[in-house]
Amino acid sequence: MPAALVPAAIVGGTALSYAIAFLAGVPALVPFINVLPAFPFMVASLRRGRTGEAIWRMLVWAAAMGVCATLISYFDTTSAGHLFLGGESYRREMFAFILTGTGREGDIRAFLPQHAAHAVGFCALAIATGAVLAMPLGAVLMNYMSYYVGALAASSAHPWMAIAVAWVPWAVVRVASFVTLGVVLAGPVLARVGGFEFRLGGQKRWLVVATGGLAVDVLLKWLLAPWWRGLIRSVAGW
Repeated sequence: MPAALVPAAIVGGTALSYAIAFLAGVPALVPFINVLPAFPFMVASLRRGRTGEAIWRMLVWAAAMGVCATLISYFDTTSAGHLFLGGESYRREMFAFILTGTGREGDIRAFLPQHAAHAVGFCALAIATGAVLAMPLGAVLMNYMSYYVGALAASSAHPWMAIAVAWVPWAVVRVASFVTLGVVLAGPVLARVGGFEFRLGGQKRWLVVATGGLAVDVLLKWLLAPWWRGLIRSVAGW
């Protein structure tokens, strides 16, 4: 396939993956189905020694997931709540924070351990499995965040504005950082299995950027989450 068509194939395949996931109706399979359209393209880029291209392709995938899962959750909140793992519990947690200002989202002592656990688990799976299990974990996180955003929009006075502000900047930074770490840390195992060369030592700049992004995520959330809560509540009309 011509390289110029790959992003469109990833976007189209990701959208199709949600249709297949809804037909299958098995929540545990959803993240694995979501990964299938993009993963081969990531491997193809790594095989050619193009780490940046591989990261870009998976960022396109993550963006496509965010758009698809958010829109699905907005237009069919009930079905999405049943299908996306962790979606309903995360929605309740975030709605409670928006309404009351209390909860893990606004407390660094509560959210930092969770962020660290997610990052460590994701990186460990990327290293151990060549991201075969890490990327589905990322899809789980992406889907339940998208479900919250879509459900918020569905209950908001200004749904499209609610979507725009509910995808908070630190979450976008976190997603991009996870994608970058997943691609880079997957390289050694994929290279051994696929018989191509990949030197993790040559990827230091990507690792620095990604780990720096995780730090920025925590800092922005700590500084801005309480204020941003008021913005979301205002836009939602609550």
